[in-house]
Amino acid sequence: MHCRRPAARWTTLHLTWIAFFLTFVVWFNLAPFQSSIGRAMNLTEAQLAVLLICNVALTIPARIAIGAMVDRFGPRRVYTWLLVAAAAPCIAGALASQYWQLVVCRLLVSCIGAGFVVGIRLVGEWFQADEIGLAEGIYGGLGNFGMAAATFGLPMIAGTLGSDNGWRWAMIASGVACALYAIIFHRLIRDVPPGAQFRRPRAVGAMEVCSRGQLLGLLLVQLPLVLSMGVLAWKLVRVGLLPLIASYAIYLMLGMLLMWQARRIVRANLAVWRGQAQLDPFERYSFWQVVILCLCYAVTFGGELAVESMLPAYLERMFGVSVVVAGMLGAGFALASLIARPLGGLLGDRLGRRPIMIVCLAGSTLGFVALAMIDSSWPLWLVMLTVVLAGFFLMAGNG
Repeated sequence: MHCRRPAARWTTLHLTWIAFFLTFVVWFNLAPFQSSIGRAMNLTEAQLAVLLICNVALTIPARIAIGAMVDRFGPRRVYTWLLVAAAAPCIAGALASQYWQLVVCRLLVSCIGAGFVVGIRLVGEWFQADEIGLAEGIYGGLGNFGMAAATFGLPMIAGTLGSDNGWRWAMIASGVACALYAIIFHRLIRDVPPGAQFRRPRAVGAMEVCSRGQLLGLLLVQLPLVLSMGVLAWKLVRVGLLPLIASYAIYLMLGMLLMWQARRIVRANLAVWRGQAQLDPFERYSFWQVVILCLCYAVTFGGELAVESMLPAYLERMFGVSVVVAGMLGAGFALASLIARPLGGLLGDRLGRRPIMIVCLAGSTLGFVALAMIDSSWPLWLVMLTVVLAGFFLMAGNG
């Protein structure tokens, strides 16, 4: 048995999804307060749009970096560090008085979205292959509910603490909660079950592949990272926050980063490139399957991020409802994760992951079509139902 103490693995799972939950509360504490922040700091629509981009801008490189740190230091220490680190930009952003301060803080907060990677590795160490889908689904579903908690719960806290600066106190509360939970997590969590050894890859920081074609494919998939960062720099120039000459320097650094990463990848796979790799059949895998799964994740989780980030403010403007009501409606989208992610993982374990993913992608497509048709003539109950159903298929695909 991978773990001889069933109670210990479920305790680990629950402690881990709570950490994930809190990081998502911090990560998504901007979405419900977009309109409030815009009014308080006299921001334009373009400036608010840049803030939303900043909120996810560094998540991609942060997940890569955090993943490498997990391989080296173990998930217990890395998740603890991340929870503590979440507090600083969260509190600083709540106290910001100028737009550039908000931009810097949201860029740092975007790194908190990398916490998901840590928990995936930790849960995977404690559960066997025939249960991993359900376990990861529970982890993702309950942790992802942090979106709903931020969208619905934080406006209620803000309303209780004050109409003008309530959003500031709500953000501070979410950051403090992360820092306090870091102490609990560090004391109670272990990287692996008793008697097991934490496995570290031979080449930390670079993925190993099985053929020259796969190596070229791995090099190509590094492009979206630098392109997304380049788009962010371009956006910051558009809103007047970054000088044009500085953007050229950033583009140059991004090019250097791409070459550095490519060099690391080639060094880790030099034997493959030379045709000298002697791989055990058990270690062989299809890199293109990884690419397909990445695209599926980009569609499901990426769509989830996009909708959850923009939905509360959209509903507030479209239907003229309060921040709290818009948060309630927006939270319905994330609420689906409570059932959808565990169910998606369970069905994948039982019926096969490929057919379940196909159904989820088809349902997600229909859901986006339905969301695009929403206008001010729709009754709120129908809007809520559409939002929940669209979220259900997206998050089941994640599970």
